[in-house]
Amino acid sequence: MFARIPVMLASLCLLAALPVSAQTLERGNGPEPSTLDAHRCPEVSCGNILRDLYEGLVAEDGAGRLIPGMAERWEVSPDGRTWTFHLRAGLRWSNGERLGASDIVASFRRAFEPLTAAPFAVHFDALENANAVQSGKLPSARLGVFAPDARTVVFRLTRSAALPQMLLLPIAYPVYLPAIRAHGAQHTRAGHLVVNGAYRLAAWTPQAHVLLEANPNYRELPPIRRVRFQVTEDAASELQRYQAGGLHITETLPPLPLANLRERFGGQVRISPYLGAMWIGLNLTQPPLRDNPALREALSLAIDRDILTRYITGLGEMPAYGLVPPGVADYSPASQPWAAATQKQRNVLAQRRYREAGYGPANPLRIELRYNTSTPLRRMNLAIAAMWRETLGAQVVLRNEEWKVFVGNRKQRIITQAFRGGWIADLNDARNFLANFQAGSATNWSGLADPTFDRLLLQADAAPTTAQRSALLKQAEARLLAQQAIVPIYYYTSKHLVRPEVIGFEANALDHHPSRFLRLKAP
Repeated sequence: MFARIPVMLASLCLLAALPVSAQTLERGNGPEPSTLDAHRCPEVSCGNILRDLYEGLVAEDGAGRLIPGMAERWEVSPDGRTWTFHLRAGLRWSNGERLGASDIVASFRRAFEPLTAAPFAVHFDALENANAVQSGKLPSARLGVFAPDARTVVFRLTRSAALPQMLLLPIAYPVYLPAIRAHGAQHTRAGHLVVNGAYRLAAWTPQAHVLLEANPNYRELPPIRRVRFQVTEDAASELQRYQAGGLHITETLPPLPLANLRERFGGQVRISPYLGAMWIGLNLTQPPLRDNPALREALSLAIDRDILTRYITGLGEMPAYGLVPPGVADYSPASQPWAAATQKQRNVLAQRRYREAGYGPANPLRIELRYNTSTPLRRMNLAIAAMWRETLGAQVVLRNEEWKVFVGNRKQRIITQAFRGGWIADLNDARNFLANFQAGSATNWSGLADPTFDRLLLQADAAPTTAQRSALLKQAEARLLAQQAIVPIYYYTSKHLVRPEVIGFEANALDHHPSRFLRLKAP
């Protein structure tokens, strides 16, 4: 294996130097995707690719608007609990086989089986028996989705919910079960992966790129026939690749002054509001942070978010003192009670809470701050570690890990203490952020187990009006912040460089840009 590394590096350098082609859309995509199993995708980098490979019952256009996907139309019962989706005629898998309602139902059952461990299953708690099926208490056949005929799929909910929006999540994509039975975990490899979207998988070179080609069995060929999602973990290297002509679209921008970027690239700089939040997660299941809210609050108070967003990130991010970002539909976010204080006042309170937690010059806190490989994250975590040392006297060790290793450690909650957290909205809904902290959630990386918080979410689910639901969700967010389960840092902006020859790239709150709605003009 080690003998291949120089060859792979040489290939990567050659790829970076090649000019972009009018035949292939070259997209920066951040870290290596952890999987191309649609039901197991936990992060943005695999979600971007899966939106090209798959199509759900409902889809979204280039501006983020809901449009028909596999379903040509749908309706909901007066009580909001039964949704009926009518499929298009002639749906096919990428291997040419017919795709019908029974395939969709079987795929949903697989998504909620305990062995699948789908990270986004938590967002489908309104689906009848979903929680019981995922926990193994009921067989998957009892899931509230069925097919009365070959072109109709019906969902039964236990409460009203915005199901069409939920069906945009990768967990709702149909997977080809014969390939999973034949190849197991290897079904996501090129030559094995069978999909139903505008593109199919042509090649996957680990730590380099994922190459897609137009799916001839999709109902219409996309304007761009080939798309290459390039691994670009380092933002500075990604910028160099873009400047060398190796990318049409970057995944992000490096932490450089925005004025300088605009001077160099003009209208190619695309920055817009984005429903995402960055925080430092705190492992509540292990010392030194377990059973010590005073220490957790001290760490939060000691961070100067204005300095971080002005000088470290510097691309329009907003300082965060809560979990849910502004701009989420029908919601007014909660925040820490000391949000309006000056940083000097916060530092005084931080030092007091630090002493109350049992720490001081004679007994300094020793803590690890863990993050995944990324130039912007390295700069941010260096700054946070410096603030903890300067304000509190804490001894901070930075741990940098490759994405897959980091994700695994964060999920297990064994060796993590403080770690890079954050969430990019899957749905324009405050609950999408808050549900990550329910007891038992696969994305509850902090290990919060708070019956009051969980009860507030359940009460919000049962609320008869939007206003009452929002009020209960805000109480839940306030409870989360009072528990000091996370250290909010900033609210994201989406930030990309987009070449002038890319047509159809539209800003939207979820920063979703399916390749089939893009096209290339001659440079």
